[in-house]
Amino acid sequence: MAGKRPIVVQLPSPSGGRRVRVDGEILGLAHNVRDLVEFLRRAGLEIEPEQVADSPLIDWRGVGPECWEAPSRT
Repeated sequence: MAGKRPIVVQLPSPSGGRRVRVDGEILGLAHNVRDLVEFLRRAGLEIEPEQVADSPLIDWRGVGPECWEAPSRT
C-alpha cells in the first residue's frame, strides 16, 4: 500500500465532528482526538493520542487534529 494512507479523517461536518474511515469503511464521527483513537483501537490499530498529528497512516482532510468544530459561517 505504498503512498496510500488507510485512515482518512474528513473535514469537520456542519454539525461538528469529523467522519473517520479506515480502508474505506466508516468507523464513526469523532468529536476529538480521544474519539479518533478509540475508533482506531476498535479497528485493531493502536495509536497514542500524541501520535495522531504526525502519523503517516492518517490523511487529515483540510485541517489537522486541532480542529473538530463546524466551520463558522460569515
